[in-house]
Amino acid sequence: MRNLVTPAFDPTPLFDLVRGNYQTELLAAALELGLFDALANGPVPESALRQQLGLAPRPWAVLATAIRAMNLMQGLPGQVQQVTDLGRFLLPGGEYDIRGYVGLTQALPGVRAMIQLLKSDTPASNRPNEGTAFIFREGMDSAMESGDSARRLTMALAGRAFICAPILAEVLPLNGVQHLLDLGGGTGIYGMALAQQNPALRVSVLDRPEVLKIAAELLNTHGPADRVDLVTGDLFGDYPSCDAVLLSNVLHDWNEETCMDILTRCHRALKPGGRLFIHDVYLNDAMDGPLNVALYSAALFSLTEGRAYSSAEYRAMLGATGFVPTRTIAPTRVHCGALAAMKAG
Repeated sequence: MRNLVTPAFDPTPLFDLVRGNYQTELLAAALELGLFDALANGPVPESALRQQLGLAPRPWAVLATAIRAMNLMQGLPGQVQQVTDLGRFLLPGGEYDIRGYVGLTQALPGVRAMIQLLKSDTPASNRPNEGTAFIFREGMDSAMESGDSARRLTMALAGRAFICAPILAEVLPLNGVQHLLDLGGGTGIYGMALAQQNPALRVSVLDRPEVLKIAAELLNTHGPADRVDLVTGDLFGDYPSCDAVLLSNVLHDWNEETCMDILTRCHRALKPGGRLFIHDVYLNDAMDGPLNVALYSAALFSLTEGRAYSSAEYRAMLGATGFVPTRTIAPTRVHCGALAAMKAG
C-alpha cells in the first residue's frame, strides 16, 4: 500500500491560472448584458438589477459575486448595489470611458458562450456529444455514464484530490467514527486517505459504475482494500447507514434545492449523533469574493447545475435539513476547507 502524501509545494496558483479566463468572460458579459448601464444613475436594489438584466437567481449570483470581487460593484447580497470608483470607468458617457476597450473581447467564443450560459441557466457539455460533465441523475445525458468520458473527467479531478486528501485526513475529527460514507467519492482518494489515517475506520465510496472502475484501480495501489468498499449508487437514491458522511466537492455541482435534497438523504442515512463534513471551496458571507473562488464558481456554473456557496449559505442549508453546524476546520489546499455538522435529534 502506498500512503497518500500531499506535495510540499502548494500548487494552488496553477488552478487559479486555469480559471483566469472566466474573469474576462464575466466582465465582458456584464458589460453587454447592461449591468453598468443599469447602475449609471445611482444605486439600485439587487432584485431590480437582476430583473433588469433578465437573469435567474443562479447566474445572477455567479455574475454579481464575481463583479463585486473585481471591485466594480459593491453592496451586500439582497441589498442595494452601486458602482465602485473602479467601476465608474465602465459607465456610459464617462470622460474616461473604457467600455470600448472591454468590448474588444466581446466577440471571443468564450465570452459569447458565457453570455448564452448566463441567459439560459443551463450547463454546457464539456465536449460535443459527450453529455453533461461531472453530474448524473436518472434520465440525464451524463458523460459520467460512458467509459471514456467518465475516465477522462474523473481523472481530471484526481490531481486535486491527491493534493487535498492527506491534509483533510489529518484535520478531520473522526474520533469514535467506525463507518464513513464518501458520497459521490469519485476516485475514492479522499476515502482512502481517511482510512490510512484512521486504522479503525471503514469507508464506503459511493458513485456510478464507470467512475468506480477508476477507484478500484487506485484502491489496488493505495488501499487499504480491506477497509474501503466501493458501492454503486447515485446521489438521489438511498445511502448506506453510517456514522459519518463526507461530501467532498459534491454540493457545488448542484443548485440549492438539490443540495437540500442530498443533505436530507444524508440525515436519513446517519445514525443518531452522526457527523457530516462538507469539504469544498467557500465564498465569503458578503458574496464579494474571494476572486479566485468567484471565478471557480463560474467554472462550476458553466459545467454543472451548481456554483460555489458561502459558509453562511451552507449553514442555512444544514440547519434547514436537521443538522447543527459544529465547527469550521482548517483549510486543506486549492482554496478548499471543511465545515462540520452533527445530526440533530
